[in-house]
Amino acid sequence: MDAHDAPAASTSAQTPPPPPASPAHSTSAPAHALPTTHFYSIEYPGYVQPSAPSLAAALHTLGGQARIDRAFRRGAPKEDALLELSLRPDDPFAHPLPGDLVPTHNLLLRVVKRRRRDGAQGEYVAAAAGIVPKTTRFRSMADFQYRPPQDDPLARLRRAMTDLDVDGIRAYHLPAEKEDYTAAAGPDPSAMDVDIDPALQLPAEPAAQSAQEEARSALRLFPPPIFSRQGIPQNYNFKANPMSVVADADKRRLINKARWKGFGPTSIAFAERGVPARAPPHVEEVRAQYDPALVARLEELFRTRPVWTRAALLNQFSPAQAREIHNSKVVLPLTCYVFGDGPWRDTMVRFGYDPRADPQARFYQKLYFRNLNHPIGRARDDRRCVLAHLDGATLSSETAAFQLCDITDPMLKRMIEEEEDVRENCNERDGWFSSHALERIKTVLRHKFFALLEGYVATEDECLKLLDQQDGVRAARPFARRPRPGKHNMAKGAMPAEDAAALRLRATLERNAAMNRGLREPTAEGA
Repeated sequence: MDAHDAPAASTSAQTPPPPPASPAHSTSAPAHALPTTHFYSIEYPGYVQPSAPSLAAALHTLGGQARIDRAFRRGAPKEDALLELSLRPDDPFAHPLPGDLVPTHNLLLRVVKRRRRDGAQGEYVAAAAGIVPKTTRFRSMADFQYRPPQDDPLARLRRAMTDLDVDGIRAYHLPAEKEDYTAAAGPDPSAMDVDIDPALQLPAEPAAQSAQEEARSALRLFPPPIFSRQGIPQNYNFKANPMSVVADADKRRLINKARWKGFGPTSIAFAERGVPARAPPHVEEVRAQYDPALVARLEELFRTRPVWTRAALLNQFSPAQAREIHNSKVVLPLTCYVFGDGPWRDTMVRFGYDPRADPQARFYQKLYFRNLNHPIGRARDDRRCVLAHLDGATLSSETAAFQLCDITDPMLKRMIEEEEDVRENCNERDGWFSSHALERIKTVLRHKFFALLEGYVATEDECLKLLDQQDGVRAARPFARRPRPGKHNMAKGAMPAEDAAALRLRATLERNAAMNRGLREPTAEGA
């Protein structure tokens, strides 16, 4: 074994070691600084020539430079980060190609070719110009295109809306619907002038071709205003609810028997006509499950007084009965309904009684103020709700919510019972009182209530002086307390819907008039 090992050892000894690499013959690539300039890329599915008209036409199909800037803006919302390409950008009915904005880590290279004068092969020099962090790609296929008749009234309306043509919008009218949905033979005016490779066209059958020449469809089929970006249908994999049963075999109507049915007083808006006459059917179904004596007691209280606040109503029962009414969630819906807005907002009203038709219901209107110093805490079960009434001398509750019938203060009682300021028709904001009378009642009630919170009794002279100051301010500034168009509850100072729309229209017209004056003034000076 030693004889065989010797030649191997001598052979390895005769092989010279590799020479060290010199700096001039290094095999590593040179290092260059990465530029910090950012560029954005659009993989345009078309041929763009290196000329200004071709580039302008390509930008026009993408929505313009401003639309591209919004899509690539850092922190742009999702609706702005969508870029669409329209092959017919001037046609509002064209179906665009959706583009996907994806993050990339590409480099933009600037390649320069240097030519030699002796005709030898030149050399190319490449340098990194910047980073491409975002790229828009159009990978989906073009969908079916729609071209409705351009002389149709709906097509003219769409063009007028795009051009902001007021006369064209006002001239639109609904055409009479015709029962004939076929047109005479001839060239289709809505057909697009597109050259199609003859190899891609399928040979038409003689029977179908003759039928097409005889008549064509005249249906006014317009494309939707927005197309879905989902090009491939998804597997819905519908599964029926196992708790659903068939209620009507003929109509295949399903009902979920396990659905939770909420119980609460029926709520209506002030603008709705009529009032509920009885409890909803799903509430009547469980009437037998609750104490009939408790329901009968509630019905008797609503016969004596048709409108109650929740606190005043629960104070008519013992603590155990009030707790049962609160926990049952069904006893109150069996006897009353509530208003969601207006002067009787959040009050319990007897079934069949409409306070909007009875001027005596003004005494049941509810006034409330915000008390920021009132501590928010959960009441104990053994403590009853305190009835909010005001006699002007004692503080019954820190909650500033009152019904006018519960106010016993002499000055306020005279103002409430005054019949000269009663309206002929009920108003959503002020109820049966005039605006001036209700504002005076609110002013005195607010001053007396917060004076009791501070620990003293407000005198009648203080209230009269406050009313005189309020009348003086109102005379100097008749629109100092303008309604707020952004609110929805008129009892809290909201503006009626028609008045809010008129206010917005007036502001728009004034703004447009100011802009037109600003555009005409430089022209007049130049002339």
